[in-house]
Amino acid sequence: MMFPFFLIPSISRPPGQRRPCSVVWLVLLVLAPILSACTVRAAPLPVVDLSVRTPLPSAAQAEIIPLRLGVAAIISPVGTVESYDALAHYLGERLGRPVELVQRRTYTEMNDLIEVQAVDLAFVCTSAYIEGRDRFGMELLVAPQVNGQTVYHSDLIVPTTSHARSMADLRGRVFAFTDPISFSGRVYPTYLLQTMGETPEHFFSRTFFTYSHEKAIQAVAAGVADGAAVDSLVLEYAFRRDPSLAQTLRVIHRSPPFGIPPVVVPPGLPIHQKALLLDLLLTMHQDPIGRGVLKELGIDRFVPIDDSAYAGVRELTARVGRLP
Repeated sequence: MMFPFFLIPSISRPPGQRRPCSVVWLVLLVLAPILSACTVRAAPLPVVDLSVRTPLPSAAQAEIIPLRLGVAAIISPVGTVESYDALAHYLGERLGRPVELVQRRTYTEMNDLIEVQAVDLAFVCTSAYIEGRDRFGMELLVAPQVNGQTVYHSDLIVPTTSHARSMADLRGRVFAFTDPISFSGRVYPTYLLQTMGETPEHFFSRTFFTYSHEKAIQAVAAGVADGAAVDSLVLEYAFRRDPSLAQTLRVIHRSPPFGIPPVVVPPGLPIHQKALLLDLLLTMHQDPIGRGVLKELGIDRFVPIDDSAYAGVRELTARVGRLP
C-alpha cells in the first residue's frame, strides 16, 4: 500500500545535517508491496520422465480397411469357410488388420470382383485365371504346393456300383459339371467328348451345374448324377475328411497334370501391398502357426509360379471355348 507523504514520520537530526533516512524509508515503503508479491512461491512444474515411452493411440477399428480375401467356390460354401477361416485369421494377425472372407457362387462372379478390385487377394481355378488375365490383366501372386508339386488333375468319377470304365460308357447318362468356366469340372470333360466327336448336349441325357467340386462329388455319391469331373485335390481332400467316400466313389479317368489353381491379385493392387502379401505367403511355412494353417488346408507351402505353367490349360480352354 502506498502511504501519503505527509504520514511519513520525521526523523530528528542535528542542525545542518542532511536527511538521507527519509529518502530510504520512502523507497522502502514504495517497494514493499512489490517485494512482498515477488515472494509468493510459484506452483511446481510437472516432472517429465523421458525414459517412459507411451504408445500412440491405435486407430479406431472402423478406420482400418480390411483385407478382402476372395475364395472361389472350389468346395462348398460351408467347407470354404471352415477351410479358409484359419488362413484369414492368420493373415489378419500378421498384417495387423482385419481380413474379410469374400465368397461368390460362381467363378465368373469372383472374377468380376477381382476386376473391380473388390477383393485384394483371391484363390481361383485355372480357367478363371486364364479368363481373368486375358480380359483385364489378373496377376499371379503365388501357387500352393501340394505333395511337393504344383500340378493337379481332372478326375472322372462314378459310383462304385457303376459299370462305367471310361467316358464312353457314360453315354445317355446324367452328368454333373461344376462351373461353366471350371477347367477340371467343365473344360476338360468337354474336351474328352470332343476327342470322341461328341458334345455334352448330344452325348448325355442331361447335365447340370453344381457350382462346387464338393457338391459334384456329393451328387455322384448320392446317385443324383452318374458321373462328374472334379479337381483331384478337392477329391483327395474330401476322402481325407470322409474316408467312407472311398467306398462310394471311384475314379475311372485321370487327366494329364496341369498347373495348379493359383492365388491371384487384381492388377491395380498397390506395389507395396502386393510385396507384403507375397513375402507373407512365401514365408508362411517357416512359422509354426503358419505351418498349422497350411496343414489344415492340405498345402505344403506357397511358391512362386509363372504364367507359362498354365500353357496347357490355355490351349485346351481355347479349343473347347466358353459356353454361350
